[in-house]
Amino acid sequence: MVPELASRDHIQRMTPLLNELLTQCGRSLDDLNAVAYTSGPGLLGALLVGATFGRSLAWSLNLPAIGVHHMEGHLLAPLLGSLHNHSEAAERPTDLPQMPFTALLVSGGHTQLINAHQLGHYELLGESVDDAAGEAFDKTAKLLGLGYPGGPALAKAAAQGDPTRFIFPRPMVDRPGCDFSFSGLKTFARNTISKLEPITDTDRADIARAFEEAVVATLTIKCRRALVETGHNTLVVAGGVGANARLRATLETELRKKLTVRVCFPDFNLCTDNGAMIAYAGWRRLQAGASEPLAVRTRARWPLAELAAADA
Repeated sequence: MVPELASRDHIQRMTPLLNELLTQCGRSLDDLNAVAYTSGPGLLGALLVGATFGRSLAWSLNLPAIGVHHMEGHLLAPLLGSLHNHSEAAERPTDLPQMPFTALLVSGGHTQLINAHQLGHYELLGESVDDAAGEAFDKTAKLLGLGYPGGPALAKAAAQGDPTRFIFPRPMVDRPGCDFSFSGLKTFARNTISKLEPITDTDRADIARAFEEAVVATLTIKCRRALVETGHNTLVVAGGVGANARLRATLETELRKKLTVRVCFPDFNLCTDNGAMIAYAGWRRLQAGASEPLAVRTRARWPLAELAAADA
């Protein structure tokens, strides 16, 4: 991704996307009562485009503006339930997870374990010291020639792989704590590929299977440690890698059934980056009395633990 080109693309698409969204929803600007937008973390140029557009739209309509932390949006996404079951007349489901809980945020840019005490009060338990899990998926998929985005492509190949042919290491599971490391797995995959070149489709599937199982096993072990540390009986999984079928099945088996821990995932449509999670996080912040000044503020780096706590 080229940051400058991404920013220019944002500029070109913002207004048409807004108009398309309002048309699909049968709404107009007059129906809005607030505007939420992502303030960070992320690519600064792209953030500035979105935040400036959102803040300007709110100002022009004399509405409150809410700058949202991207990762808080992911963390709250499972609380939305299924978008397919929502309607204006429907009551909010009562079985959705409620704070406090332990959260695994796992995406292309982040892999973190969080103790979510309350809205805005987040304690970092552990994170990746190098590549995020999603980034490692993408890079390994590229090494295998599986295309982009790598996560779904690698998972599809892994489904056809032999789980016994290769055994990849489970990084940092022999050390105490909840930190992760995934760059070594990528290197292990590269070395395995180099020994086999030229590789066949069978080789690709078997390597993908070994890589995926190593990532899933590592995430599961660290989640178990985090749950023991926090004492919570609910694990919330969010982020793009949360859509991985093997990760979902393993966490269900190892944590829900063996530890009687409740494991909650967002709707598949809410795993990857989406506007619904930002809107929901903005609504929660609005309910807590938050609003932005006229100045546009963005942060390329923004630790989740630095957010202000709220009571709502």
